[in-house]
Amino acid sequence: MAGLNAAGSADGGVQRRTLLRGAAGWSAVAGMALPLGAGSAGTASAYGWTRTLQQGMSGADVTKLQVRVGGWAAPGAQQTYVAWDGAFGPATASAVRRFQSAYGLTADGVVGPQTQSVLNSLESSDGSSAHFDWSEFYSNDGSGFSGGKVSAAQVKKNVRRLTYKLEAVRKKAGNSSITVNSGFRSIAHNSSVGGIPNSMHVYGVAADIVVAGHTTLQVYKIAETCGFSGLEAYSHSWQHVDSRVQYSSYGSGSWWWESGVV
Repeated sequence: MAGLNAAGSADGGVQRRTLLRGAAGWSAVAGMALPLGAGSAGTASAYGWTRTLQQGMSGADVTKLQVRVGGWAAPGAQQTYVAWDGAFGPATASAVRRFQSAYGLTADGVVGPQTQSVLNSLESSDGSSAHFDWSEFYSNDGSGFSGGKVSAAQVKKNVRRLTYKLEAVRKKAGNSSITVNSGFRSIAHNSSVGGIPNSMHVYGVAADIVVAGHTTLQVYKIAETCGFSGLEAYSHSWQHVDSRVQYSSYGSGSWWWESGVV
């Protein structure tokens, strides 16, 4: 749960980005979907897909896919998520179809070159996602990804998974920009802002966000479709989202949608 300060922010006030990432849009050229600005600085063919993926397959590449489509877990408010287990089952196939439909691709659940190209357009050359910088998720006390309850390397891995769900929120909100009030928090910083001791923020699996042009209620409803298992009440000026059930080893493996299903 977010800790409040006198300004009403979850973590010391809204820290607006000074520069939005370039759009991770795509364009169809001769029937092939290609990343917008492919070959330019800041974008990369982030993963070297070596095969077309479809239901029934398994492997590390399937896990990579599951991370990227994790924000397309459901068509409506549903307490479900796309597991990062490397097994391409029905839930993964359904998420792929929703992703494909949102990006104007043939929604057949088959991850071939066109879908892979769009997936890669959502990643930047430093491994962050297209519309989010690593620094947006640094602890606001200046400790970066250090000082939490897991290693800095694990925090970064967790944040990376989180950003792909936030990319889905952004897309579903009409490509509206997202401000991250609070991402990862060091243990010390979490305590200083009144966060609960085992906050999902200290693991890097949570964010308090504001979506431009959208009420918190609207953001809450979008988040219900994105595989988030932790949603703080929409009565605040920000929306807290986290993936606690997918990190049950962190001690918070139960669903927590504070305002219920909306």
